[in-house]
This record gives sequence, C-alpha cells and structure tokens, in this order.
Amino acid sequence: MLATVLGGQSVVIFLGALVARGFAGNDSSATPFVVMCVLAVACAVAAGLVRRPGGVAIGWAVQLATVLCGFLVTSMFVVGLIFGALWLLCLRVGRRVDAEDAERARAAGGA
Repeated sequence: MLATVLGGQSVVIFLGALVARGFAGNDSSATPFVVMCVLAVACAVAAGLVRRPGGVAIGWAVQLATVLCGFLVTSMFVVGLIFGALWLLCLRVGRRVDAEDAERARAAGGA
C-alpha cells in the first residue's frame, strides 16, 4: 500500500512541477520545476525501496519534502498534507494487517 501511495504521489508531484513551470512563464528560473521533478523521481525510487530496510524512512523524507515544496507552489501544501495522511493511514492499516496475518499463521501452525 505504501508503494502505491508513493507512486501516485510521484505522478501528482510531476503534474505540480508542470504547474510550477507554467507559473514561471518567461522567467528564466527553472528551479521549482527541476526541484519538483527530482522529488517526483525520488517518490518513484522510494516506492521501489519501501520494503527494504530504511525504505519507510525514505518515504517519510519524501513526505516532508512534498510539504516543503509548498514554498515553491502553494498548492503543494495541500497535496503534501493529503499524501501525508494517506501515508499515515497505510502505515497504520498495514501494521494491523501484518499482525492479523501473523495471528492466522500462529493459529494455522497450532491446528
């Protein structure tokens, strides 16, 4: 579930990068576009690493970076909060599902 959140977040951040580029207009500064494109790639990489040691920590860093992108494009504050809430929900539900799976495995082993 966490990888799905990060994958969707990657797409939304890339679309936000396009919005940032559109806001820049004729301004020669492409910094918001580049930063957000790098963050979109980081989300995709984090989605692949989420099952490895430290993967969840990388996911947290991506969540924080998404919220901080709100200083580049204001709407990213909302996007960061939405995906942060999804991230927390998936962590919570995932732990519960893992605990239920472990309980079922113990019950099946004892039967």
